[in-house]
Amino acid sequence: MSFGGPQWPQEPQRQGQQGQQGYGEQGREAYGQQPGGHGQQEQEQGQGQGYGQGAGGYGYPGPQGGAPGPYSGPQGGGAPAPFPGAPAPGPFPGPQGGGPTPDWSALADASASRARRKRLLTIGGGVLAALVVGAVVATAVVATGKEDDTAKNGGGTPTAPASPTGSPTPEPTFSSVAPPPPPNPKDYISDPKKDRAPLTAEGLFPGRKLTMDGRPYTKGATSATANCAAVTQGGLGAVLKKNGCQKVLRATYVRDGVAVTVGVAVFPSEAAALKAKNQATGGIAPLTGAGVGDFCRATVCLRRSNAIGRYAYFTQAGFTNGKKVTTADRGVFRSSDDLGTFAFNQIYARGKSQASAAAGAPRQ
Repeated sequence: MSFGGPQWPQEPQRQGQQGQQGYGEQGREAYGQQPGGHGQQEQEQGQGQGYGQGAGGYGYPGPQGGAPGPYSGPQGGGAPAPFPGAPAPGPFPGPQGGGPTPDWSALADASASRARRKRLLTIGGGVLAALVVGAVVATAVVATGKEDDTAKNGGGTPTAPASPTGSPTPEPTFSSVAPPPPPNPKDYISDPKKDRAPLTAEGLFPGRKLTMDGRPYTKGATSATANCAAVTQGGLGAVLKKNGCQKVLRATYVRDGVAVTVGVAVFPSEAAALKAKNQATGGIAPLTGAGVGDFCRATVCLRRSNAIGRYAYFTQAGFTNGKKVTTADRGVFRSSDDLGTFAFNQIYARGKSQASAAAGAPRQ
């Protein structure tokens, strides 16, 4: 390695080396000492810019014939005298031809010291970073442990106050048995053992007026009888009797010169009511009175029948003036539909009210 300048050879050139390898103007400048073996010819040819010679060289040439120094010129002179007060040239002159030799040991010690300090700083930084990471991990572990303990202990949920007697508060329990489905209203209007609610004409046909889809009807007379055949026309009485009819409830409604009597027959079972509906012939007898005169006698009227549960219902609709009903009389058909729908709704509402009462009753 070199410090502060080019590295110079430690030995002078040996004899036999050609001056062509130097740096002078003539290409014969030599490094270091020029031995006397080259003679006067080389002196004449080498008087130029060689190292150690002339005003442009390093130092000054020694006197003629002096002892050769380590930096003698081509004249063979000795070492040049240094400037007054300047240090003696060392074996490795600097660029200006002289100077003290660098203290390699001190430089090496300084470099080693800097390397040690850098290494110690690096190690110290690594230790500090490890301590910081360890502190963060420890904090996270402690926090996680606290959260786990909190979760195990029920978290931040406030606990219920202790009972006055000091006994623990019982926790609510829930049955694993699914609740039964709500009762079906049709079951209550199909089974006489469940269909136990009172059944009257006023209960089945309440009020004095009826409105269906915005069409108002005025109620006339009502009736109820256990003699089912007595309130029928044609062959309907025989059909009701054969299927075990227990009661017939009737009501008449009037609107715009059209009267409709609706009769509801009660049977012991759903099957019996369905048979009566399918076997129906003739019709329910018109119910007069309470402002309604005779209708559907010795004329053509509209008769219909249907059933739900253990109930069969029938309608008879015609003009109050005795006019014969034809297929073109849409008002008569519409009134028959309204009263048939009303009868159906009333029977179903009966089953629904009984089912609701059973659902709200305490279980046995």
